[in-house]
Amino acid sequence: MATVLHDARHASSIAAPRWRPRTWPLKLAAALGGLALATLVGLDGSPSWQVVRVVGVGAVTALLVAAVARSSPRWRGRVASLAGVPAIAIAVGFSPHWAKGGPVSVQLAAATLGFAGLTLAVAGTAVATRERRWWRRVGAGLMMTVAAVMVVFVVGQAVAATNVPRPRIGASPASVGLGYADVTLRTTDGVDLAAWYVPSTNRAAVVLLHGAGSTRSNVLREAAVLAEAGFGVLMVDARGHGDSDGRAMDFGWYGDADIAAATAYLGTRPDVDRGRIGAVGMSMGGEEAIGASGENELIRAVVAEGVSARNAADHAWLSDRYGVRGALQEEIQRAQDRITDMLTSASVPTSLRAAVESSDRTRYLLITAGSAAVEGHSAAYVTAGAPGRVQIWTVADAGHTGGLATESAEWADRVIRFLSEALLASNGEVDR
Repeated sequence: MATVLHDARHASSIAAPRWRPRTWPLKLAAALGGLALATLVGLDGSPSWQVVRVVGVGAVTALLVAAVARSSPRWRGRVASLAGVPAIAIAVGFSPHWAKGGPVSVQLAAATLGFAGLTLAVAGTAVATRERRWWRRVGAGLMMTVAAVMVVFVVGQAVAATNVPRPRIGASPASVGLGYADVTLRTTDGVDLAAWYVPSTNRAAVVLLHGAGSTRSNVLREAAVLAEAGFGVLMVDARGHGDSDGRAMDFGWYGDADIAAATAYLGTRPDVDRGRIGAVGMSMGGEEAIGASGENELIRAVVAEGVSARNAADHAWLSDRYGVRGALQEEIQRAQDRITDMLTSASVPTSLRAAVESSDRTRYLLITAGSAAVEGHSAAYVTAGAPGRVQIWTVADAGHTGGLATESAEWADRVIRFLSEALLASNGEVDR
């Protein structure tokens, strides 16, 4: 009888083999993700660098497919979910190409990569925890979700800032009644920048800088106010924007080089005194103007509207204001800087406060939006570096960079008065 029972148990074990998940869905997702990523990295850069990147992605994809095919179910799931999270982050980083009309090839590749990454992350987590208790499976899912959100926040923003769809140029200065000349500027690293110049009638001039995702056409209203007061206005497309060459960078890390080319041009103009040059910038353009002023001796005055940060050091006020939560965000910003630095040829620039502190002859007017508290906190932190040379004006009912639209008369009065005091009262000379 005992023998019969033993045989029955043995037969039962043979009839119910251990569950083994199919590998083809994960292998297919890994292959599709690799193909999509290879497409994205192969669309940019020199031909040789494109080949290197595509081959590198292909090699990593082959290793991932092999690992998924040959590993035990638990390790197969872990490897798949580990690969899926950064794939989701990279796909999110390319999402602006959907919102801003980027190339169709990029849109399709980003969508494919996102689908593949989501499949790998979700299915991989399910496979890795298949035989665990339900609460451990739920916990693993929550951990994967938190990890994905963190990676998307760090990597996704870095990818988005360094892979920017080119915004197209719009209206010209003629649309606001300004006479102008087309100008081409050459940066020290060999990039040609497109610009418009409205001549000066008071011997002073400013570089007028647009924000991220826009062009010089978006600052025509500001140009009209400045030109009416007699200031020369040089409206420049940041590299990778509008008609300028080069690759865009939405954190403004190329700003020092771009603005140096612009101020050098103004310094040679017969209608402009070299000691009467300033910069006016919106959002990213304002951050670029402040940053460039730290070493650019031609910049005597800066009007910056809607600035917050262009690197982790600009967030140093967070821990003081928000404690542990702020300190955690500061660390996340530092990680983001490191990832961004790997994705662009530009180096992490000087912080806004450090630039203000080092430029002891430049005066600043920071315009903040009443509806954007971060702008006020950032302006206060920057001002603490040189309180005697920085003014802050908060436009109570304005949104981001909405000062002129909200308070047009006061914007014109404050900006023109500031620039007149900073530039027209000077002797027009620059120390050599």
